Amino acid sequence: MPVLQTDPTRRTAGQYARATVLRLRLRTLVILGALAVATALLGRTLGLHSKLFLGSEVALLASMFVITRYVLPLVERRDRGATGEEQVGELLDQLTGRGWLVIHDATLGRGNVDHILIGPPGIFTIETKSHPGPIRVARLHGAMLSQAQAQRKTIERVTGVEVEPLIVFSRAWVDRPMARRKGVRVLPARMLLGFLSKQPARLSREEIERRYKLVAQALLEHHRRAPVANRSWSRVRGGGQAVVRGRGGR
Repeated sequence: MPVLQTDPTRRTAGQYARATVLRLRLRTLVILGALAVATALLGRTLGLHSKLFLGSEVALLASMFVITRYVLPLVERRDRGATGEEQVGELLDQLTGRGWLVIHDATLGRGNVDHILIGPPGIFTIETKSHPGPIRVARLHGAMLSQAQAQRKTIERVTGVEVEPLIVFSRAWVDRPMARRKGVRVLPARMLLGFLSKQPARLSREEIERRYKLVAQALLEHHRRAPVANRSWSRVRGGGQAVVRGRGGR
């Protein structure tokens, strides 16, 4: 079994979000296809004036309306979110040759952490948002901030080190980049690497490795405890390249 199917520390950025998009698109096509085939068969078997045929046509049209009105916008939002995570992941991967380690798409049982970054300045959790903006930091809603704070607390419990939570907007204009709101720093993706590179060093290479191993162990333990159904998702969608580099060629 490929390592990506069993090692949650080597997931690709946006892997879960991208898989969700593909699953939604596939289900939509299957539903429409099944209704179209059923309608055609009823028309051929019972005639075009049959009540069953007319009813199936109405059901097909209603399904198309629901999909156009509700499903497609949802798929578009999920696709935009997956793209945002992938873009930010590509930025973070540029740091892995400079003493940083990054884990993408991490799950510890209480939601998904888009990126966990461990480097000389410390540990950062990064929640990627793909809202088009403009974004006013003072008006960020509580749910978004609570999500970032919960991620911080989770990783702090695992590592025993203070963690800085970041909300990174992949494509929005932010009125006060680098500002904090309720302990969460907010910035656009274009400023992320510059911000990180200016942070003072606090962790040695050995401390970075030790904290990374603590996070990796926690992820692996959660993965082993996860239901078989969740693991089957990894078998179907596992694949891609390793996302933690700078560790002996990984």
